[in-house]
Amino acid sequence: MFKTSNQIVIALFIIFTLLLIMLVLFVGIIILKYQRKQELNKESLKVLKHQHENELLKAQIQVQENTFLNISREIHDNIGQKLTLAKLQLNTFAVDKNPIYFQAINDIVQLISVSLNDLRDLSRSMSSDFIAQNGLIKAIEEEIGLINKTLYHQFKLTITGNTVFLDAEKEIILFRIIQESLNNIVKHAEATTVNIDIHFTNSDMCIAISDNGIGFDLTNANDGNGLINIKNRAISINAIIEIQSVKNTGTKVTIKLPLYDTPQNKSTIG
Repeated sequence: MFKTSNQIVIALFIIFTLLLIMLVLFVGIIILKYQRKQELNKESLKVLKHQHENELLKAQIQVQENTFLNISREIHDNIGQKLTLAKLQLNTFAVDKNPIYFQAINDIVQLISVSLNDLRDLSRSMSSDFIAQNGLIKAIEEEIGLINKTLYHQFKLTITGNTVFLDAEKEIILFRIIQESLNNIVKHAEATTVNIDIHFTNSDMCIAISDNGIGFDLTNANDGNGLINIKNRAISINAIIEIQSVKNTGTKVTIKLPLYDTPQNKSTIG
């Protein structure tokens, strides 16, 4: 009888222990599932945040492009036409008998002609239509030609590998990155020689812009609007940006763009 009672107690203890273990395992599984669900939610939020930020960047870039396009058309359709009309009117003045007036008006006409050419160059440089219709390489050549007219800077373009034509949106954004980099050089670098090297491989496109200017200290550099625009545009097309600079030696900006879509992108300075 006593033995049977002990056996019952032991059996009940074993059953209780098993139930307790099962309960602990069940609770553990619930906790693990909850944690996994939380991790999945965090990943989903990161993806949504990234998509939202990317959409915002694209919207900002589109607003900028629309602004550039409007200014370009205003220059071409309004200012350019008025200067052309002023030039035609000056040419109608009968001043042949007075050489002083003739020379003065002729000088003004020549100045207007130069201004019209400069405005046309500026209009093309700002127009995304020109980039989309003529391609990235042609747009860069036009930009370099415009800058080289100053006679102070010497910009050289070199292209290697088999040229790959990208979709218009990427080419426009790439051109704006290059354009912003060149503008920074003209404004701040005090450089005389600038090399733009574009190399195509089977998987990516690499653009290196190097100058012999004064450089700057990257550790103490604050991101101005120029650098921010460059990095934001790079992020929007999954390009990698690397900026290297040595004081009194020069700066090099490297842009690497995969020719095919990749799951991640990065923008670095160092």
